Amino acid sequence: MFDSHAHYDDARFDGDRDALLAALFADGGVSHIVNAATDLPSARACEALSAEYPGMYHAVGVHPQEADKAQGDYLDALRLLAENVKAVAVGEIGLDYHYDTVPRDVQRRVFAEQLELACALGLPAVIHDREAHKDCIDEVLARPALQCVFHSFSGSEESARILARRGVYMAFNGIVTFKNAEKTRRAAKTVPDELLLVETDCPYLAPHPHRGERNDSALMRLTIAALAEQRGQTAEYIERITTENALRLFSKIKR
Repeated sequence: MFDSHAHYDDARFDGDRDALLAALFADGGVSHIVNAATDLPSARACEALSAEYPGMYHAVGVHPQEADKAQGDYLDALRLLAENVKAVAVGEIGLDYHYDTVPRDVQRRVFAEQLELACALGLPAVIHDREAHKDCIDEVLARPALQCVFHSFSGSEESARILARRGVYMAFNGIVTFKNAEKTRRAAKTVPDELLLVETDCPYLAPHPHRGERNDSALMRLTIAALAEQRGQTAEYIERITTENALRLFSKIKR
């Protein structure tokens, strides 16, 4: 399994991080993990984790809820961090209109700057889109050369179709197992095979029946099983194509 979006630098893993990751890679059925940074310190922590495990990679970027802290030469710092051989994307970046803790104009500026950086570096972008579907989609459509994934996809079927026509990847996690997530399940059935990814967003969004617990990459099996049932495919097929898709998107990873 390829976990395309995780946060193993999170403090909730401090007590058993090394033992957990060793087990996941050894016999937990996990081949690759991409940790997504949320700010510059997080990017450095993710870089350190990538150095410890052959199957661990990371993205570097500033989350929309941290966008007001992206000042001065932050783009230069991200550019240097992106030179690391295991930095495979710019992310997680985007827009979050749910909490509105950061002014929207600041979020939009920092998002656009980081999308331009991704284009300049030839790296894909990992996009956080929460209740900002139109603005996120517009920014992506304005950059035809950009490769990207909408992580924890929460848009509609129509949004999924628009992004699919543009060749944008969409990643799904434990939300597809939640009883109140029919909109997300309908969207997941719409995504073409070649654009589908799976993720955990751990330690968050553990799938049913572990909802509310700490999530980790082993629980992706439940998400994969749910996607397989919803799409009329086998779990083995979902596991294979999502791994192939992730390796295609994160093309810095050597096969």
